[in-house]
Amino acid sequence: MRNLGAYAANAISPRVRLGVTGLSRSGKTVFTTALVHHLIGVTPLPVFRASAEGRIRRAILDDQPDDAVPRFPFEEHLATLGEPHRRWPESTTRIAELRVAIDYERRAGWRSGPAHLAVDIVDYPGEWLIDLALLDKDFASWSRDTLAASRANGRAVIAAPWHAALAEHDPKKPASEMDIGRLSDLFKVYLTALREGPERVATTPPGRFLMPGDLAGSPALTFSPLDLPPGAEPAPKSLHAQMERRFDAYRTHVVRPFFRDHFSQLDRQIVLVDVLSALDSGPLALAELEDALDRVLLAFRAGSNTLISSLFAPRIDKVLFAATKADHLHRSDHARLEAILRLLVDRSLRRTRGAGARVETMALASIRATREASVRSGRETLPAIVGTPEAGECIGDELFDGMTEAAIFPGELPEDPHAVFSGAIAPGALRFPRFRPPLRMPDAAGRLPPLPHIRLDRALEFLIGDRLI
Repeated sequence: MRNLGAYAANAISPRVRLGVTGLSRSGKTVFTTALVHHLIGVTPLPVFRASAEGRIRRAILDDQPDDAVPRFPFEEHLATLGEPHRRWPESTTRIAELRVAIDYERRAGWRSGPAHLAVDIVDYPGEWLIDLALLDKDFASWSRDTLAASRANGRAVIAAPWHAALAEHDPKKPASEMDIGRLSDLFKVYLTALREGPERVATTPPGRFLMPGDLAGSPALTFSPLDLPPGAEPAPKSLHAQMERRFDAYRTHVVRPFFRDHFSQLDRQIVLVDVLSALDSGPLALAELEDALDRVLLAFRAGSNTLISSLFAPRIDKVLFAATKADHLHRSDHARLEAILRLLVDRSLRRTRGAGARVETMALASIRATREASVRSGRETLPAIVGTPEAGECIGDELFDGMTEAAIFPGELPEDPHAVFSGAIAPGALRFPRFRPPLRMPDAAGRLPPLPHIRLDRALEFLIGDRLI
C-alpha cells in the first residue's frame, strides 16, 4: 500500500529519492553539502546538462517528506567549511534527509515548458551500510566468518584479549549478564581497533556497535560471536542461545527497519568509496574492501523498473560508485584511480548490469582542497598537488601548522590496477595528508565563488540528469 501511494504521488508531483552512502571516512557529509550547495546556488556545471543549458530556473530547500527523520544540517555544514572555521564537517552519525525542489524548463518538443522535480536526499552512515550483509546470515555463519577473519595476519594480536575471554566460556553452558557484557565489550574494542589498524575502512559488521546512539546498553547491541563447533545447536538458556537471540534481535529491530523504511525506498544510489585509504593500508585492506562492496550491492534492490515492479517492489535503477578525494592525486592519476575502483566492484558491476540497472564508476572530489603544480627533484619534474595540510599532519620529518601551503608529490598509482593486490604499493608509500577546505575569497561585490570540485557535475548528470529533460 505504501508503494502504491508513493507511485500515485510521484505521478502527480515527480520526485527522485537519492541515497548517499559509503563506507566510513568516504566523505558522505561533504558530498551531500556540496551537491545541495551547487543545486540551490544554480552554479554553472558544464557536464550537468540542465545547468549547462540554462534550463534550471531555481532550486530551493523544501519541507522534507518524513518529519520523523532528522533534517540534514546543510546550513551548519556549509558555514563550517568557510571562514573563520574552514574545517570539514563532522562525519555522518545518523540518517538524515533533505529535499531540494527544482523548477526547470523541459527541452524543446511536445513536452516543452516549465516543470518541477523534488530531489529527496537520504544521507546515512557507512557503518549502517555494512549491516545489510547480516540480512542473509544466521548467528552461526556470522560467528564463523567473523572469528576466521579475526585470526588472520594483522588481526590476531588485537583480537587476543577477546579470544582469551571466549576460551573461558563454554557456549553450551549458561552465562551471567556480566559475562555476556564482558564478551560484548571486548568484541567492541576489537572492532574499534580494526578501524585504526588493518581495516582502515569499516567492513566488519555489526556497524551500529561503533555508533549505538539511543540503543546503547540494550540487549540488541550487547552480544558477541562465539567459537561454535560445526552443526552446534543452542541449548535452552545457554550462552549460545542468549547470544543468538540478541543477534536475531539486532537484525529484527535495527537492520530490517532501516532496510524497509529507508533503504528499499531509494530510486538512485551513490556509493562513496575511500579507495586511497585502502591503497595506503595494503593488499589485505583492498581485498576486504572489495568483498565489502560486493556484499553491499547484493543488498541493493537494483534493476530496471517495470510497471509491476514500480507498483509493488521499486528498484534502484542507477548506482554510481565514486572514488572520493581525487584532489589528493594529480589529474594524471585519476584514470588509474578509477580503474582500481572499477576492479574492486567488477563482480557487482556485472551482476547489477545483468539485472538491468545502470552502473557507473568515477573518481571525484566533492570539494577540491588542492590545486595542481609541478615540482623539481634533481633533474626530474614531478606532478604535485598544492594545498594547506591541517595542523598536526606530517610527512616524513615535516610537521604542518595548519596555515602554511605545501607542494606535495603524493606518489603514483600503477598502470595495471591488478598490481595493487600483489603489493605494488607498499603500505605507507603514498602521501595523503588531510588538507583544510579551500580558501574562498569574495569578489568586489562581496560574493563568494562556488565551492570548487572535481566531476561533481558528472555525478549529478548520471544520478538525476535524465529526470530533468
